[in-house]
Amino acid sequence: MPDELADKLRGSGYRLTPQRQLILRAVEELHHATPDEVLAHVRAQASAVNASTVYRTLEVLEELGLVRHAHLSDRAPTYHSTREPEHIHLVCRKCQRVRSVEPEVATALVATLSREHGFEVDLGHLAVFGRCLECLEGETP
Repeated sequence: MPDELADKLRGSGYRLTPQRQLILRAVEELHHATPDEVLAHVRAQASAVNASTVYRTLEVLEELGLVRHAHLSDRAPTYHSTREPEHIHLVCRKCQRVRSVEPEVATALVATLSREHGFEVDLGHLAVFGRCLECLEGETP
């Protein structure tokens, strides 16, 4: 990935820095992480990295198509690597667990939106909120 990252950065007028490499690696290792979670992960390896560097770098990495964000809570956006297959996020409102599912589960919805509304869906940003099976099973009737 460093060569691909370097090529994309240089092609857009940016330099490949150790901080950018650390931040992209953190997103890939954490899978779904807020900027603050990325910062904490990066600081374990490089304590001099600050929050503004993480936020700016995440914006650049998203502009280059290397990361994406989704809103999985009322907190900051959550970032994940585009090297992961496109997926839909299922977010449990009770335990806050996030599960990734294949985009094919929304095939009928996507087809309907396209056919009836001429709308092209971006499933990478889709988050569906509800309650997971474990939380539902833990409820008393």
